[in-house]
Amino acid sequence: MRGFIKYLMVFTGIAAAFLSNLNAAEASDGGGVSPYAYKLSELFGLPITNSIVTSWVFSLLIIIAFRWAVGRPKLIPGKGQAIVESLVEGIRGVVAPIVGKRMIAVTFPILIGFFTFILIHNWSGLLPGVGSFGWLDAEGHLKYFFRPGNADLNMTFALGLIAFAAWIFYVFRYAGAKALALDLFGNKSNKQEIPLSIYYMLFGIFFAVGFIEIISILFRPISLSFRLFGNVFGGENLLTSITGLTGWVIPIPFYFLEILIGLVQALVFTILVAVYIGLICNHDEGGETSHAH
Repeated sequence: MRGFIKYLMVFTGIAAAFLSNLNAAEASDGGGVSPYAYKLSELFGLPITNSIVTSWVFSLLIIIAFRWAVGRPKLIPGKGQAIVESLVEGIRGVVAPIVGKRMIAVTFPILIGFFTFILIHNWSGLLPGVGSFGWLDAEGHLKYFFRPGNADLNMTFALGLIAFAAWIFYVFRYAGAKALALDLFGNKSNKQEIPLSIYYMLFGIFFAVGFIEIISILFRPISLSFRLFGNVFGGENLLTSITGLTGWVIPIPFYFLEILIGLVQALVFTILVAVYIGLICNHDEGGETSHAH
């Protein structure tokens, strides 16, 4: 629980306070949901946007809710503790086979932190008042006070950078540079199953493939951030457009769809981070690194 709260605070401090306030929108948008967060105020010269305010509020609510639900852990859990334990055990059951028994204890706090943080912020846009209240600018566009954190590309990119930094730490701390080099450039073929001439020729091929793999690794923060941002931002635009055209009845099924999408995207982000770590750090009983991609 302490590790979970610690990582929530890290996400809030880095993802929200530092990066999600970049590129604050100063000009009015042309309709729909603005691709940028709106600037509400400043703190030490940095813009405070509707995205960062929402991130702070919901992160604080997550911490308070989990602290209140669990309280002082008991051997026979109450309802609140049972709900939290079900969430924790459910996510642990998903990521444990991916990162492996050796890594699950050290990686699980950040993985459950990712899942919970992203899930709550994905769903935050479905609550009344988020994206609804604000002020009208000179051109009549609504500048709302609250915007879902993950509908801001800066927030999702910050989460991608945190995931990338965590991957670097776990790989070098628990696998080592040698294991990373072998995974990237090593010969994955079995010397006993193919002719020696082909086996040695494959060294050059796998070495070249290693450089392509490095490029794909460097692009992971971008792919993670754009996937999450695209789904959340697209959902916000969909709900805004349908609600503006048809009122509040017809969009109801789409709200349930967004609940499902929010859950899936939080799970996808978490599983991908676990896969990236497990590819290098998850060893089988023989001590060889798994190369399944």
